[in-house]
Amino acid sequence: MKWFCVQDGAREHYAIPRALHRTGRLAGLFTEFWAGWTTRMVGGWLPFGPVRALAARCHPDLADAHVTSWNVRTVWERGGRRTEDGEGRKERGERKYLHFVEAGRRFAGRVRDSVQRRWDLGGQTVLFAYDTAALEVFEYVKRLGVRCVLGQMDPNRAEFEAVGEEERRWPGWALAPMVVPEEYCQRREREWAMADQVVVNSEFCRQGLVRQGVPEEKVVVIPLCYEKGPRDQGTKGPRALRASDPRFCVLFLGQVILRKGIQYLVEAARLMDGEDVRFDVVGPIGISDEAVRSAPRNVVFHGRANRDQAGEWYGRADVFVLPTVSDGFALTQLEAMAHGLPVIATPNCGQVVTDGEDGFIVPARDGAALARAIARYRKDPELRATHSTAGLRKAGRFTLERLAQDLVAFEGGLARKGRILPMSLVR
Repeated sequence: MKWFCVQDGAREHYAIPRALHRTGRLAGLFTEFWAGWTTRMVGGWLPFGPVRALAARCHPDLADAHVTSWNVRTVWERGGRRTEDGEGRKERGERKYLHFVEAGRRFAGRVRDSVQRRWDLGGQTVLFAYDTAALEVFEYVKRLGVRCVLGQMDPNRAEFEAVGEEERRWPGWALAPMVVPEEYCQRREREWAMADQVVVNSEFCRQGLVRQGVPEEKVVVIPLCYEKGPRDQGTKGPRALRASDPRFCVLFLGQVILRKGIQYLVEAARLMDGEDVRFDVVGPIGISDEAVRSAPRNVVFHGRANRDQAGEWYGRADVFVLPTVSDGFALTQLEAMAHGLPVIATPNCGQVVTDGEDGFIVPARDGAALARAIARYRKDPELRATHSTAGLRKAGRFTLERLAQDLVAFEGGLARKGRILPMSLVR
């Protein structure tokens, strides 16, 4: 079979098209912006701004792939949004999700029009597209006998309801209430109905979609992959970059928001106040100033970090925590393991941690359980070292090669039956 990928943005560092290209199956990639040599050079000289961000929209693994993009239109539209939104002020609430709907509709329409003009599609073709930017192209190619596969990144309404519950439990913490318009959810639900298969990255996400009415046989779990970069090579374990700090350092890295469970990390830190433990919170802060000020003295908020800085934070830590309330996968689990850190996570994300072998699984919304797991590592360095070694091995299993094998197996099911039974392909 030949595959076409529709990808608005650089999700997962283009892992799906890269894995397909490696096996010779990728016929084409459609994306809103693809950086050429000039863009990369100009972007590399800029300290910030939209051009620098777009300069990363490419990957050497796809240098000889057939890529269709709309660079000029994308830059023009992004510039218009910045002016309209008040020099790039971050959108919040309903307006943000309405923008996602409009951007997805516009991008999927362009892909549809491009396919109509330039491509001869048939029954031995698979079109993979991510949620919110798939509907219009699915509607067209389904008539041609093309198999449509949707990549769903989160559990949709289930996640929004979970965040709403957190806002009620922790009043005053959110910067603004989450307001998701019905139009956004309904667009995704129409994509589910059109798709032959829906691919999610975790059992947690699969269960969320099934509860919303997606047939079980339609949803397949294919986990994300993680490839070590130069900074990861030779990682020896926790404290790699700390020679003198005697404190036990707990790392939270990601968006500092209610969905990621920052409130329960603060709760655990409060229970451990007075102990020789430091909580480093690294990532863009999405909670109120009052919530930040309410944290105990052993919590330090460091703000956003780029990829190189993230590696340094992993190297300073003793343990990584992911107290998430809802995550489609949470790739930071694998990043932390690749840096030799034991991971404490909740069940509400990708199934990476094996409880008691390379980390601990604690209940979501339970700061006390999180504190107890941290204390176990602090009191037992040998356990921490054992889990560190096991985590390094675990991270080595979630490779691009494994993803390519999973997609080949998935394709075999599509070819034999038109759809395949629910399963998780993780090994």
